[in-house]
Amino acid sequence: MQLRLKVLILAVAPLLLAIAAVAAVVRIESRALAEAELAAVEPVLVAARKAELQHYVELALGALTHLHNQGDDAAARTAALATLAKLDYGRDGYFFVYDMGGRNLMHPRQPELVGQDLWNLRDPQGTPTIQRLVAQAKAGGGFVEFMWQRPSTGRLERKLGYVALEPKWGWMVGTGIYLDDLAEARARIDREASRAINATLGVIAGIAVIAALLVAVGGLALNLSDQRDAEARMRALAHQVVRSQETERARVARELHDGVSQWLVSVKYMFESVQVRLEALKHDDLAPVAESLARGITRLNEVLREIRRISHGLRPALLDDLGLAPALSQIVNEFGSRTQITAQCDADRDIALPEAVATALFRVVQEALTNIERHAGAHTVRVALSSADGGVRLRVSDDGKGFDLDEVHEHPRGGLGLSSMRERVETLGGRFDLRSGPEGTTIEALLPESALRP
Repeated sequence: MQLRLKVLILAVAPLLLAIAAVAAVVRIESRALAEAELAAVEPVLVAARKAELQHYVELALGALTHLHNQGDDAAARTAALATLAKLDYGRDGYFFVYDMGGRNLMHPRQPELVGQDLWNLRDPQGTPTIQRLVAQAKAGGGFVEFMWQRPSTGRLERKLGYVALEPKWGWMVGTGIYLDDLAEARARIDREASRAINATLGVIAGIAVIAALLVAVGGLALNLSDQRDAEARMRALAHQVVRSQETERARVARELHDGVSQWLVSVKYMFESVQVRLEALKHDDLAPVAESLARGITRLNEVLREIRRISHGLRPALLDDLGLAPALSQIVNEFGSRTQITAQCDADRDIALPEAVATALFRVVQEALTNIERHAGAHTVRVALSSADGGVRLRVSDDGKGFDLDEVHEHPRGGLGLSSMRERVETLGGRFDLRSGPEGTTIEALLPESALRP
């Protein structure tokens, strides 16, 4: 895993973990708060509904007061029952009336019960329903929880009722609410609390995503900035290394040419002087010595040529004295003479190049010719140097057998010369292209105008 990816993960992961922990705490605390609110609201809601039921019954009994003083008691009772039958509130809100013996006198939602004796009516648990209601009414009124059929659903449900005694006619008058309504209210509150919690968690998740993206973008920008700085420093370092190499090459070339070569020339002259004297003596015993001396002078000439070749390869004098184009022409001609390969150089002599650029292009051609000599098996080589869009283009092509780029890169020591050429060109801000196949190999280096500035 790359270092920048590790740094990004180390930056984002703690942030996400912290936000996840905050979200978990918010969810737990919000749920606890919702439960506490429900626990606090439910008793208040029940008390409010109880007060409402008691108020309803008191209003109903008050509505009957004006009928107490009518002369016809039977008509008054009938009118009272009709009045109570009309006093309903909602589909499941109604009044019911029983006498003290448990006979139903009025039930607007279940008229089939009117007139029936329900004293012994019991719920599924065996609890006497009407007896409890009558007993509570006789005791001065109050609340009773019982099971009764709900008109809107037809199901038997828990009901909270309030009953009171009608003193004039001895009736039990009551009403009630089904407790499932309270449960539904509690569930509604719980759903709203859950929705609010989920909305809060959604906001936290959005903040987490935005924060992670900001951190990622910031880290990416920092990485890119650091990468650009590092690449710039690497290019500068590579350029400095190349310049140091060229400086050292030039120094060694001068030492070989001006120092070692001159000493060897002096020694050669001394040997040649001795050879002339020996030849002048015309002594038969000295013939083997003269022959050995001649072989030594021949070997010494070979050493001088090799030293000149090495010195020229390290740093050709033409490159410093006349420029890149003559230096290229010289090494191409020497390459053709040495290898018997047809070599052609087409270099524009009017191109003015900084020292670093000229040196880099010279080394590219030098390395390319070395590779062609060792591996290509070519018959023809062409080197071209020309202007291109304000910059300079160098092209080295041959008609050799080519090679497989992937195979060269996979080899442990393969492609070092190619990498060196590429690095020299790219260090100067140029582009290096390499194409190879059965028809031959072409190397092209293109340096922009900016690279030609001193």
